[in-house]
Amino acid sequence: MQREYIRRGFTISHQKVVLEIDFSGGAWGYTEITIVPYSENLKTIHLHSRQCYIHSVTVASQPADFIHHDPLSSLNISNPDCHNHPELKRRVYSALQEGDEGELSIALPAGIKIGEGKSNSSLNGGVVSEVGTPEPQTPGPSAHRANNVVKEYAPLTVKIFYSLRNPAEGLQFVLPSDAYPFRVPHVYTSPTCPDAARCWVPCVDNLWERCTWEFEFVVPKYLEEPTSGSEDDGQEGSQGEHPTVVVCSGELAEQVSHPHNSNKTIFLFSQTVLTSVQHIAWAAGPFHVHPIPADHNASEDPSGVAQPLMHAFCLPGYESQLVNSVSFIRSAMNFYSTEFGSYPFGSYKMVFVDDMPQPRSDSATLSLITVDLLHGDDAIDQVYETRHSLSHALACQWVGINIHQKTWSDTWLVNGLGLYICALFLRKLMGNNEYRFRMKKDCQRVLEYDNGSMPPICQPNNPDPPDAALLPFVNLKAPLVLHILDRRLCKSGTSLGLSRVLPKLFLSAISGEMAANALSTHAFLRICRKVSGMEPRTFADQWIYGSGCPTFGFSASFNRKKMAVEISMRQEAPAYLAAGDNEVMKTLMKPVPFFEGQMTIRIHEADGTPYEHVLDIRSPFKRYEVPFNTKYKRVRRNTKRYLARQAAAQAAAEGDQDAAEAMGLIDMGFGLEIWEKENERENWKVVDWTEEDEQQMSGATYEWIRIDADFEWIAAIAFEQPDFMWVSQLQRDRDVVAQLEAVEALARQPTAVVSSTLTKTVLVSNYFFRIRCEAAAALVTCAVSRLNFLGLFHLLKLFLRYCYEPEDQNQDLFQYTYVPKPNDFSDIAEYFVRKSILNAISRVRLEDGKTPAIIRKFLTDQLRYNDNTANPYHDAFYICNIISALACATVSVAPPERGELLQTESKDYSEEDIRLMKDAVAEVDRYRSMDRLIPSPHNVVTVAALEFYMVLAMANLIPNDARVYFPLTREGNGTQVRIAAFDGLFLTKWYTPKIMAYILAVMAHDSCRVVRRHVARNAVQSLALLVAMGEMKSSLKETESLLIEEDGATPEKVKEAKKSEVDLMIKILRKDREVGKNEALREYLMPIALAPDADQEVRWCLLKMADLLVRGAEEAPPKVTIYLPPTPVVEQAPPLPTVRVPLKSQRTLKTTSSAPKITLPTKAVLSPSTPGLETPRVANAGVNGQRAIFAQPAVKGKKGAVVNGKKEKKAPAAQAAGMSINDLRACRNALQKLRGYKHAPLFLQPVDPVRDKAPNYFEIIKNPMDLSTMGAKLEAGQYHDRFAFEADFRLMISNAKTYNVQGSYAYNEAVAMESFFDKQWARINKTLEAADKAHQAQPSKVEPEEPPAVPPVALRPPVKRPVDLPAAPPVPARPTIKLKVGGGSAAPKAQGEPSTPAAAPTPKVKGRKPKVPAAPPVPSAPDVDDELLEEVIAIEREKGERHPPPAEVMTTPSSSKRKAPHPAAEEDGEEELLALATPEKKQRSSPNEEAASGLSPVPEKVTERPKNAGTKLTLSVKKTKKPAPPAPPPAEPSPAKASTKGKEKEKPKEAVPTPTPAATTAPATPAKPSKTKKPSATPAQPTPINEKRCREILKTLLRMPEALIFSRPVDPELDGCPTYYDEIEHPMDLGTMEKKLKEGKYLTMEEFQADMELIFSNCRKFNPPTTYPVNCADAVERAFKKEWAKATEKRLSWSEKRSLQAFMNKLVAEDVSWVFREPVDPEKLGIPTYFDVIPRHQARDLRTIRQKLDADKYDSIEAFEADLDLMIRNAITFNGADSEVGKIAVVVRNRYRELLSNVKMQAAKKRKETDTKGGSATPQPVNKRAKIA
Repeated sequence: MQREYIRRGFTISHQKVVLEIDFSGGAWGYTEITIVPYSENLKTIHLHSRQCYIHSVTVASQPADFIHHDPLSSLNISNPDCHNHPELKRRVYSALQEGDEGELSIALPAGIKIGEGKSNSSLNGGVVSEVGTPEPQTPGPSAHRANNVVKEYAPLTVKIFYSLRNPAEGLQFVLPSDAYPFRVPHVYTSPTCPDAARCWVPCVDNLWERCTWEFEFVVPKYLEEPTSGSEDDGQEGSQGEHPTVVVCSGELAEQVSHPHNSNKTIFLFSQTVLTSVQHIAWAAGPFHVHPIPADHNASEDPSGVAQPLMHAFCLPGYESQLVNSVSFIRSAMNFYSTEFGSYPFGSYKMVFVDDMPQPRSDSATLSLITVDLLHGDDAIDQVYETRHSLSHALACQWVGINIHQKTWSDTWLVNGLGLYICALFLRKLMGNNEYRFRMKKDCQRVLEYDNGSMPPICQPNNPDPPDAALLPFVNLKAPLVLHILDRRLCKSGTSLGLSRVLPKLFLSAISGEMAANALSTHAFLRICRKVSGMEPRTFADQWIYGSGCPTFGFSASFNRKKMAVEISMRQEAPAYLAAGDNEVMKTLMKPVPFFEGQMTIRIHEADGTPYEHVLDIRSPFKRYEVPFNTKYKRVRRNTKRYLARQAAAQAAAEGDQDAAEAMGLIDMGFGLEIWEKENERENWKVVDWTEEDEQQMSGATYEWIRIDADFEWIAAIAFEQPDFMWVSQLQRDRDVVAQLEAVEALARQPTAVVSSTLTKTVLVSNYFFRIRCEAAAALVTCAVSRLNFLGLFHLLKLFLRYCYEPEDQNQDLFQYTYVPKPNDFSDIAEYFVRKSILNAISRVRLEDGKTPAIIRKFLTDQLRYNDNTANPYHDAFYICNIISALACATVSVAPPERGELLQTESKDYSEEDIRLMKDAVAEVDRYRSMDRLIPSPHNVVTVAALEFYMVLAMANLIPNDARVYFPLTREGNGTQVRIAAFDGLFLTKWYTPKIMAYILAVMAHDSCRVVRRHVARNAVQSLALLVAMGEMKSSLKETESLLIEEDGATPEKVKEAKKSEVDLMIKILRKDREVGKNEALREYLMPIALAPDADQEVRWCLLKMADLLVRGAEEAPPKVTIYLPPTPVVEQAPPLPTVRVPLKSQRTLKTTSSAPKITLPTKAVLSPSTPGLETPRVANAGVNGQRAIFAQPAVKGKKGAVVNGKKEKKAPAAQAAGMSINDLRACRNALQKLRGYKHAPLFLQPVDPVRDKAPNYFEIIKNPMDLSTMGAKLEAGQYHDRFAFEADFRLMISNAKTYNVQGSYAYNEAVAMESFFDKQWARINKTLEAADKAHQAQPSKVEPEEPPAVPPVALRPPVKRPVDLPAAPPVPARPTIKLKVGGGSAAPKAQGEPSTPAAAPTPKVKGRKPKVPAAPPVPSAPDVDDELLEEVIAIEREKGERHPPPAEVMTTPSSSKRKAPHPAAEEDGEEELLALATPEKKQRSSPNEEAASGLSPVPEKVTERPKNAGTKLTLSVKKTKKPAPPAPPPAEPSPAKASTKGKEKEKPKEAVPTPTPAATTAPATPAKPSKTKKPSATPAQPTPINEKRCREILKTLLRMPEALIFSRPVDPELDGCPTYYDEIEHPMDLGTMEKKLKEGKYLTMEEFQADMELIFSNCRKFNPPTTYPVNCADAVERAFKKEWAKATEKRLSWSEKRSLQAFMNKLVAEDVSWVFREPVDPEKLGIPTYFDVIPRHQARDLRTIRQKLDADKYDSIEAFEADLDLMIRNAITFNGADSEVGKIAVVVRNRYRELLSNVKMQAAKKRKETDTKGGSATPQPVNKRAKIA
């Protein structure tokens, strides 16, 4: 893998990346890659690039030909039917394999010759030395070739201009949305897939390809949008709170302002250490920066280098949590630097980001971490996880980033070393007890997993990366293997173990001795051998290259004759036994049959002295004789020596340091008061040893024996010794592992003495708190009827310490109501012990499997009476613990009779059980409601409540209702809440069609990648779970026949039975009507999996689901034809393939052939997303014009085409039949859009009767036609005008409709294509007509050649290129943010294109800009662009404003009023599911009418005018409701005009197509504008007319279909209402109002409003209610009120609002305001009469006032101050002026008035400056956060 550069032909020495980031979802720029060839025959450069749209490529400053083909973005199968999922799976595998070679192929220009350079350089971190000195036992070149030096040549620079738009992988854009309006926009790289690096930058995506890096990021200075009238200097104070920050791998070189745009900032980074692109990451957003101070106690590391800079970054709002979470990280840096060598980089950054798919992502000098790991100073449980994760992230900088694996099989070593050194730091930070306890628990988990189902952690013969499912196990076992290796190295001579190996390892990486910093297992073991002298081969074969762990059985007996302890050892290998006679499993898994080594045992002899002995294990069974050192004596526990030792122990416990030092071992629980007083012992029911036990104890010759005392084995050890020995070990052995082993052993032999001993362990604080927790959990084994539930008594007695004790000391604890004291978690150990006791109590069971009623009542009381008011720590996780314990206690553990959780089975629950369950559910509901009002960290309480419901529902205690979980699965809830809700939903019958459609919609379109992947994974797993639960089955007999009993059957029969059981399960699922036959699943599964932007993991999960539920169609095996050459061919090393770049000779191929693999020139104009092409991204070159081979030889001269005379002569070929240049470009544009349309795959190529299974096609269709033939005819000049082109398209659609049955798939695709074409063609016709008019007005000039679009400037091309960003392949249009970012820069404006910030994604492919002035409204040359001419449309709009049509209906998505006529939008939630589930929903905005609307509103007026005009003159009213195909306006007036104000009586059915909202809401009188704080004007002070806003209102209304009947005066004859003017004295219509507005007859806004309301009142007066005209009036009136409110609304200016927000932040931060920060809660505060005194609508508090301020509810600072005064008056009114609250209120009032005075002065000053400049303070219509457009 590391020598791959030899096969590739080059290596990379340096890469520069320049990116401008658009926070709405895009980026653009270029990358310069310096390559060093290793062959003079290098002809083609293969690079990796996915999702990137390549604009141009240059090699050594010369334009180069290239082919960019992303196989994953063009997945298609022969028939997108759900049964063809095996074909899709095969194509996905093929696409991934094809992408390994590189998606971008660049042909070296002919003029570039590779010259010789230096021949023995060691580029890329010593690749030459690696080839020259291969390691032993490592596959590599032969010895004679090893001495050869790879010849190098002069480097070449490859420059690639590219752009990104809404990438599906690699980059994560986190944007605000309607569901998450307060989310802070930011972007960061995310390893969402193994190929994530190539998804954001063209590169060599290889872990072993390392180079130096240089980065340049251009970002907006601020993400908020300032007022248009303010200057930059005035914005600094208000905007400087959260400027945009870029954090990147490497060192920050410089931060400068943009030279051409002061609103942008440039960040420059440099990474001088050789780094792989997979270890490069960056993040950009308004991050808060927290410098981590240096440790003054250790200012320099041992090498003398100053401490590296460390910074932490977080999003606004997490500042305080950030400081608490990273406070320890400097000590981690100092520890690693001291113990393992200098930090390999210059600085370290941690960035906490939102919505991260994984908890952490590590890269060079930078770690991206999820915000979920942040915690405040009141957290307890989160601290341990956060510190472990952050310290591991820092450790990975040493090993994992700087040092990486040499091959994929060495991944265990790199990951294990990082976790190992991280554990060493945690040992220093948290103590040795925590370190050893965690290690013992990890060892137990490894034993549980490694039982034959797991492969070795290192598999040298496996060249593939480790499976993601196996990585957690590898990461668990690897550090344990390194630990036992360290222990064995330490015992081999004088070695210090890995503490000497690791510094040597890291030093060799920093000094360059380690080749390419790649570490192999063999090299690591060789260093271990050199350092320690121990041969690690046997160890490696067993623990590294082998799988499984041993199981030991020990027994000990004392031989008095030999004075020795006889220890018998028996070893088994469960993994080897599980493989049995299966040789294949033994070969693959490599289970170890026998483990060799040495084991240390420690015998604590009679005098208390421990003696260590080493057992040499060489056989599976052996008996060892261990000499006994102490002279034979019995252990006498009442001797003087023993009593003296106890006295010393007591003195030590009382604080005598000398006694403590003199004591070697003491009883840890000695001196406990309650154990010394007799009455206390009775209260605690302490049980002592019996006389028989005392005799047995006195006869023992040793106190206890420890097996594997030094933790040198990962093994399960079974050792039996009497319980009193385990008690001695628990009380007197200081090792935490020994104590844990003793507790686990005592739990296996419950007695009354054991219960007392465990209780004592819980009480004694000298024990490590985790041992106390384990002892509490072990007490459950003593809570049995045989012991009279003594363990339960002790647990309740232990928990009574945290509750109010009963007045009667003899109170029966089983009948007592436990009311807890107020929480105080200051003692962290007691907090964990308290939680452990609760969990233990919940697991106590009676014989019938139920929990005693007292326990359920006890746990419910803990929830009911919990009080956390005075606790310095939050109790969220404690509440979760109680809820979880309550769920455990409520459910019976008795197994169901039939082995399944059937609804029909009953557990015979009594009335008391039902009552207790209802109480528990009520308490959990209460806490869930509280969590909505006062959220817990990450809503953990809500998650615990949902899990509580799931447990009870699975036990059939409560209905398993999906409605409980469904609302919480929607966007807007927290990610963890949504995941828990989906888990609950999957346990219900979620496979009904509507919910299944919703689930599939979430997989395809959800904004959160974590949720998408979780839903996809669990959807597959839940099906098997539901079958196991008995939710689905075919027949009872079939399932009963599969029950297997342990009757001694052979393993083969058991396996066959299990296999048949699995087959039956799959059969059940496939035949189930609601699962396998589910309509939603079969309809949407394949389109979602085929979507180019589908998440990679989601796609694989869908394919798994298809394998499970749908029978796959068998594929015909491919035919392989082998052509033998006529003469022998000399074998040579295969050169790099160059077939991807066609030769220049192919330039002449202009044929109408449909073979896509050959006729690349005829396909060159295809959209980049055209399916069916072999290399669909070839279109990039054609569109961008950077390659002469693929560019269409037409009117535009391209820079990259190296324009010469010959090529320009071919330009008129497409116009051979006389087609005008405008028609040609329009047809090309239409053809490109048709090819990129989602319904186009069937029409891309000619019909093949064999391939398409249509043998009689040419018998029925005599004149076939398809898009490729149309394209060929177009380029060959066979169309004389655009109408001939249209005729061929109509012929193609007609053929499809003729041959295919109506309703079939092909027929429906044809209808969709026809509809799409009609819309596009209508716009094209209108545009060309406008161009003709402009041509007549101004003489046109032919532009056969245009200036180059990419000047040879370093920075400007990427700045200009982003305007071409929408030219990327059609991607689903997403809402954009109104941010001051990205899309619009100075360069695009200069070229006459819209410069709106981050224009909405549009599939328009701008070729080269025409020579037109920058301003769009100015008439330009009639030359039509490859897309629609916005300039010409702007001219038409100006004309339309002077002569507007009387009825203009606008149907583009930019008008929100257009959505009203769709009654589907008013359906209930179930119908919304079907709408959500449509897989193509994300692509609905891809057509050009939506894309164009995202750029500017210019085309909106012209786009649909023919359609609207035609509607106005038609006869039927219904036609005004449905957008019809565009038709020319009829010349003659219709005798019966549709839908006028008097027409309702003639056509009663006209009300049918009316929108539902309009039919239900029809106010009788005009209403005031809604959502305005005050009326915009009063009779005393009329508002002057604002013609611009009134004109905009009229335009908006006239776009509505409902406004058609109001667009002109009523004609009594034409409209069929002869009595209209008899009833209506003052007629009015929109056309008359528009005329009056132009003539200046309106003087005030009130006059305009009165005329508008007169229209509606006239309509309602003449027409009866619920008729069509009244419904139209209702709809238009609602739109008018909304627009009128906007026009007359008076709001604070942007600067005033920002000042008040800053004022609120300052006021809330002050301690004096604590009383007013939150709304008054009468129940919580105990003042139920509050709202009787203070009306609810007058209640005010600082949160409510802040919300109103953010929502622009105040029109002046005085109104804002009035609310503050009202808040103070309320406090004084209710509490009294002399009360404490009243006094605080006065102080708060004085304080805010003082602060407000400064705000008012600044506002007045700014207003004065604005008036002086002649400007106006435009209010800012957005909140502080960015909004979605």
